[in-house]
Parts: sequence; C-alpha cells; structure tokens
Amino acid sequence: MSNIPNIQQAAVVQNPGPNPTILLRDNIAVGEPVRALLKYGVYNPIIGHEGVGIVVKSGSNVSLSLLNKRVGVKWLYNACNQCSVCQRGFVHNCPKQLNTSRHVPGTLQQYALADARFLTRIPDGLADEIAAPLLCAGLTMAGALSQLDKELQAGDWVVISGSGGGLGHVGVQIASRVQKFRVIGIDTGDDKRKISFESGVTAFIDFRTEDVAARVLQLTGEGAHATVVVPGKKEAFRTAPSVVRNMGHIILVGLPENTFELPISASVCSARGEWLRLSFSRLY
Repeated sequence: MSNIPNIQQAAVVQNPGPNPTILLRDNIAVGEPVRALLKYGVYNPIIGHEGVGIVVKSGSNVSLSLLNKRVGVKWLYNACNQCSVCQRGFVHNCPKQLNTSRHVPGTLQQYALADARFLTRIPDGLADEIAAPLLCAGLTMAGALSQLDKELQAGDWVVISGSGGGLGHVGVQIASRVQKFRVIGIDTGDDKRKISFESGVTAFIDFRTEDVAARVLQLTGEGAHATVVVPGKKEAFRTAPSVVRNMGHIILVGLPENTFELPISASVCSARGEWLRLSFSRLY
C-alpha cells in the first residue's frame, strides 16, 4: 500500500540486562514483508509480542485474502515445519524456531513483520486488549493445563500458584470452568484473593500468612492431583512437591533465573511416583 511510511515509531531497549532502559524512538525503518534467512541470536532491541494489528501489505507468496484482516502476532514467529518435533504437531518446541522480539523485531512498533503461516486471525467482536494477552498468557496456560487432559478428571484437585497474576488467573479460569477441576489458588493479598475467586478457585491460600502444604492437605485429604507453578520465584518451585499427592503431576510454567536448580529429590520422585512436566511459558 502506498500510504505505508518508511520511518516509524518503536519501543527500543537501550541496555538489556537487570536494569534495562526502554526508549521510544521515532526513526525506526519500516521493514518489507519478504522471506528472509534469520539467525538464532540475542534478543532484538525492539521488544514486544502479543501484538494485534491489521494486515496492510503482504509478501509475494501470501494470499491477498489476508489484507485488511485483523490478526495476532505471537512469541512463536515461525518454525521449520520439517523436523520430527514439528511433524508431531509441536511446532512450539521446534529446535529451529524463531521468536518475536528475540530473533526478529517485536510488536511495539507501528508496523511489524510477521510470518503469515503463524498468524492468528482475531474474530470480530473480540477487543484488541482482550485478544492480545490470549496470544501468550492464554496459550501458555492452555498448553500447560492440556497436559492434564488425559491424566485427571473433573473434580480432581489442582493447585495453581500465582493464581491472581496475569497468567495465573487465566489458568484458573481454564482449569475450573473448562476442565472442571477443583482449583486451589496460591497468592498473597486481598486483591489477588479477590481475582482468584472471581476466576473460579474453590479455595485460596495466602502464602505469606498460611502454611501452604498443611492447608492443601486439609482441603484435599491426600494432596492435590497436580500443581501448576506459574511464578518464576524459587519459593514457588520449592513448595510444589509438598502440595501434590503420590503420583501427582508438577507442571512448571514460570522461568526463574538460569542458575536456579530444581529442588526436587530424585529418590522422592521415585518413591512417590511424581511426574515432572516442563511447560515453559513462552513456547506456545
């Protein structure tokens, strides 16, 4: 389209690390929708995923039917579609995947490029601000909880730590309203308690004022059938084994610092028959 400018505004990370600075710049070049060879590398300075926008230009191999359609851009920019993992349908675990705002510029810019094969059409009537979080937080929790589909049944107990947070409260809604589990939310504070109950928890435990393991045991009799660890906090990971029953499932979503090692005894896992499933949050 002729009205697309050459220069645009974008949010750019100046000094990535523990104390980053984000600068809003208005001199960022607008890219062209062409197939390019991209290499695995460090995070792109233009940040953001979970973007929703209108397709205004397409590449030569893309159907014109996408033009003027509202779509969502996810963390998964693309995958190879050829490896054994992709062939099994798990493109989000592709070893050759590229990610939005990591290998390619993110969505906090006026004009973002995307691989048409991995876009998500946004239905009419769904507001941008509601659709956008579902492209990451929603997919993350749906993917994590889907691992329990053939393992648990309606009425089973599931503990979700961080139940009042951005990902956690979405997970509570899926677990309680779609999968019909009885959900115990773990978080702290009146605000988190309120949103946890509004999202569908059966019970709420404030980890700052209550003994989490003892309270879960009191509620469930044996411990939960599964727990989903949403925060990236070490304490949440340390608590996980103590809230599940024998043959329980521990699903990890949060991403702690790289040096953190899981505090789960191999002998305890063997004796109790616990299942540990890694469900990393930005891969869905």
